[in-house]
Amino acid sequence: QVQLVDSGGGLVQAGGSLRLTCAASGRTFSGYAMGWFRQAPGKERDLVAALSWSYGTTYYADSVKGRFTISRDNAKNTVYLQMNSLKPEDTAVYYCAARRGGSMITPAYDYWGQGTQVTVSS
Repeated sequence: QVQLVDSGGGLVQAGGSLRLTCAASGRTFSGYAMGWFRQAPGKERDLVAALSWSYGTTYYADSVKGRFTISRDNAKNTVYLQMNSLKPEDTAVYYCAARRGGSMITPAYDYWGQGTQVTVSS
């Protein structure tokens, strides 16, 4: 089992920045791809960024490219999502997730954090 705890959400004005943190515990972090998803009210949960375990391959949804950066510190079992130039449409609950094996560009992750609310005011 892998336990994930999300944090770092909050209220920010448009154009501002936030950094989300996902702390993993339980089984070793090794070998897991990590993703950040978000879900706005009335909408499906979508993958916004992902990072592979090996090679550091990244994926970003078109809507966040150039503004969001995903990174990981394997020694600390932590994943980050740096969000810059935030827009009101970025408002959502953000979830980190872990997946072992297979494509990282999929909604089918194995473990999920509890979510952290990000609200961007105009």
